[in-house]
Amino acid sequence: MATVTIDRERIRKLTEREHGRLNDRTPGSQELYERARATLSGGVASSYQLRDPWPIYLSRGQGPRVWDVDGNPMLDFHNGFGSMVQGHAHPTISKAVRERVELGTHFAAPTEDAVVVGEELARRWGLPRWRYVNSGSEATMDAIRIARAATGRDTIVKIFGSYHGHHDYVMVSIGVPYDAIGDRLNLASLPYGAGIPQAVVDMTIPVPFNDAAAMRVRIERLIEEGRKPACVIMEPAMMNLGVVLPEPGYLEAVRELTREHGILLIFDEVKTGLCIAAGGATERFGVVPDMVTLAKALGGGLPSGAIGGSEEVFEVVESGKVYQVGTYNGNPLSMAAARANLLDVLTPEAYTHLDDLNEHLLAGCQSVIDRYNLPGYAVGVGSKGCVTFSPRKILDYETFKEHQDAELADLAWLYNMNRGIFMTPGREEEWTLSITHGFEDCDRFVAVFEEMAANLTT
Repeated sequence: MATVTIDRERIRKLTEREHGRLNDRTPGSQELYERARATLSGGVASSYQLRDPWPIYLSRGQGPRVWDVDGNPMLDFHNGFGSMVQGHAHPTISKAVRERVELGTHFAAPTEDAVVVGEELARRWGLPRWRYVNSGSEATMDAIRIARAATGRDTIVKIFGSYHGHHDYVMVSIGVPYDAIGDRLNLASLPYGAGIPQAVVDMTIPVPFNDAAAMRVRIERLIEEGRKPACVIMEPAMMNLGVVLPEPGYLEAVRELTREHGILLIFDEVKTGLCIAAGGATERFGVVPDMVTLAKALGGGLPSGAIGGSEEVFEVVESGKVYQVGTYNGNPLSMAAARANLLDVLTPEAYTHLDDLNEHLLAGCQSVIDRYNLPGYAVGVGSKGCVTFSPRKILDYETFKEHQDAELADLAWLYNMNRGIFMTPGREEEWTLSITHGFEDCDRFVAVFEEMAANLTT
């Protein structure tokens, strides 16, 4: 069935109305913003928290809900960009942290909890060696350094459009205009914002997602140029274009290609990881990389991250050739939270619940799309999902930039926020469910989506 043509003027008017409503219901956030911008740049702790004319400031969370400083309760489908798949203030994690606080919060020395967490991660991912960091950015930064040391090579390959943290080597070819992307077999290396040296940018080579043949061409060309890559770093499923799943056989082909040329394969599972399966995308898709990076959901709300890898790769760390260091690596509070999270919260039953919830939510959203003939589709895996407003399937950054309807995505965010659904602010983000959500919460999300669909088409 053909999709309806949505009146752009109607989108504009609805957006204007909903924008005004959100401003009217958040005067406390406006007041706090006026105070915050006197000291915090932009009034926020991170550029990804910005919103015009002011950010929405939160005060507390419990289970599947958060409250802003105006006291507005919202079902949380944002969940800290996927960090809070456990739900807010989970009693098991809270108890573990309270008990650890009384015993000392930091030593810069190893603890038993760090050992237990490493044992559990090794079991889940099938990778024997682990080290800790404090964020996803640190995890990918250290993983690339280890890969370079292990191979003796400098060039790295990443997926065009993927975000891997905020260090220079991966702040390349992320958000760019469609006409700046370049030829598919020769995608442009472009800095993501200012302050990134061009010499660093040139060492990072982007390739398209879901196209192993294009990756092969680019890698073999680099080898001919004497620039054989140290590693390919990639998300197994892209999680910053909504959700883009790997096509059948793609990850297997990448694994074969990297193994054939002695190039290390790094799965960045900071956003997939514990959000989609006990052993992340590595378990879900059945392809084992040389290294994996974790963060976000690992610490149950406390800052933590981890790097896992094979014995061969980690030899450079074990021997002391690579200094993988950090004062707060393996912090006792973070490790206590991670131990409780892994052993007692994110259990097999928890993942069954998340899968059931997400299937229910995806089916509900797809039903709305079908009934109202909207241009788009629902897609997800584990606790992650989204409605992609595109008339055709998104396979990579190029098709995303060409077809995704940014105005509809922005309007959907406003509808959610004004009706008690807290969502990620970017049009390129996705929802994350928590184990504390119920089917009725998913139905509420679908109801809000249907209200928007009706307003657009009737």
